[in-house]
Amino acid sequence: MKTVNSVSIFWLQILTSCLVCIIVVAWYVWPRLTQLSRNYALIPLIFVHVFRYVGMTLLVPGMVDAKIPREVLFNTAYGDLIAAALALSAVVALMNNWRVGVVMAWVFNIWGFVDLLGAVRTLLQVNLPSYNLGPIWFIYTYYAPMVIVSHVLIFWILLSRSWKK
Repeated sequence: MKTVNSVSIFWLQILTSCLVCIIVVAWYVWPRLTQLSRNYALIPLIFVHVFRYVGMTLLVPGMVDAKIPREVLFNTAYGDLIAAALALSAVVALMNNWRVGVVMAWVFNIWGFVDLLGAVRTLLQVNLPSYNLGPIWFIYTYYAPMVIVSHVLIFWILLSRSWKK
């Protein structure tokens, strides 16, 4: 029997998780978000990113393969931590209807998306799924697709001129 390698499984899981997230959004999330004002529609989408602090787990000794370049781990962990802090700040500002709330949502989403693109580039450059990722595997294959989908939706709402203010 032929076995599938871990890199193929990794990408299959990411694609499947993205598809599942898109279905959940289309059937359940988006119909409810369209009934809300822009600020309140952004809050749950941004809240998904508040948990990006979990990326700091990459820096815990023994959690992932020691052969992964330290710079990759450092950049990913701290980029996610900054994204989490920006997300939480944006959620607080939006929840309180502060004027700066939408600006903070933009700042967070641009930072978070650029950080995500950088992480994907790095992931491809070092062929990250070929390393032992331990429990971090689940962050990449289950949580990251939610992050990707929510970034796109946040941009969609921020760029929409017809959304209720």
